[in-house]
Amino acid sequence: MAILTDLKARNIKPDSIALPHGGVTGLALHPSNKKGSGKWVLRFVSPDTGKRRNAGLGSYPEISIAEAAKTAMQMREKIEKGIDPLEEKIRSKAKLATPTFKAAAEALHTELLPGWKNEKHGQQWINTLTEYAFPLIGNLPLDKILPRHIADTLRPIWLEKAETASRLKQRLHAVMAWGWAHEYCQSNPVTVVNHLLPQQPGKSVRTKHHPAMPWKDIPAFIASHLNGAERYDVTRPMLEFLILTAARSGEVRGMKWSEVDWNNAIWTVPAERMKAKLIHRVPLSLRAIEILKKQQEIHEDLVFPSPRDQVELSDMAMTSFLRRVKAHSDTPGRVATAHGFRSSFRDWCSESGHSRDLAERSLAHQVENKVEAAYHRTDLLEQRRPLMQAWTDFLGRSESSSLI
Repeated sequence: MAILTDLKARNIKPDSIALPHGGVTGLALHPSNKKGSGKWVLRFVSPDTGKRRNAGLGSYPEISIAEAAKTAMQMREKIEKGIDPLEEKIRSKAKLATPTFKAAAEALHTELLPGWKNEKHGQQWINTLTEYAFPLIGNLPLDKILPRHIADTLRPIWLEKAETASRLKQRLHAVMAWGWAHEYCQSNPVTVVNHLLPQQPGKSVRTKHHPAMPWKDIPAFIASHLNGAERYDVTRPMLEFLILTAARSGEVRGMKWSEVDWNNAIWTVPAERMKAKLIHRVPLSLRAIEILKKQQEIHEDLVFPSPRDQVELSDMAMTSFLRRVKAHSDTPGRVATAHGFRSSFRDWCSESGHSRDLAERSLAHQVENKVEAAYHRTDLLEQRRPLMQAWTDFLGRSESSSLI
């Protein structure tokens, strides 16, 4: 086939058929809507998919016959080597557009956020990266991040804040795995970073328990700090209710009237507000019922609302109170925490000879042994009722009350 000439190309008309180049297989000049102009197209079979593809090489006469032929020949050479030139071009553009670590982290955070039920966790996830990772590697493209960069990010907190470092490492791994999945990087540098850092202390060594008030001291604490206040303070009845029920802070702070069964003296915490995401029923002692009665008419929905805004109190409400009254704990130099009263209750159960099973169920702890858990089909609510009343009696809170 004769090679296409400029004379023939300059005379191509809008209604003409495509003019083959003649020297490069698949290369042809396709007419445009103006006489003497057209578009260069190389037709080839993709070595990746086996399908026919069209590659545009520019317009004529801007791209001459010789230039089009040269480009087409280079593409043909790649095709013979098993490379699809169009896919190569796409990958090349993608590589140029490789996001920075910060951009990738924000994109992943946006994708993951709808799946997190806890908004606080979602905020903590990105805050950890913002504080520790972005200042060092935030502006680095994903494909430029090496294991040493990850190690440098983790090293300042690796030993001193081991738990935080562990969470940070998990989030770094998630971002880099996202980049690998999108072909922005060829590997995940987080997988080998441990070889560049010293060994952390074991989890059992670094675990810090919540400072707890010794159970023998709680009755005096309640008498001194939770009763007899001159003016109403929602924190006092809320903290006493927490101690009486051995519940978690968030469960009590978010407690709603719809969860209270007055007739049967039961507080049912819905699954979405429980740590284990399972419904938990709490038998209410006479004193617990008395506290609830005094809280009525304050808010139509929340049992312990904030006085000013009438919304759920923050997790600092009881913490601030305990610090203010300097509630002592079993940890030298540290104030007792609201969560620590659960430990106090558990110690009282053990030292007072109460059933381990009932104590664990009162705390809504899950049975770790899978075989044992399979045979536990009841929460032993009625068996737990005397236990919670005995706890109330020990605390000196056995005033008589009548149920509604």
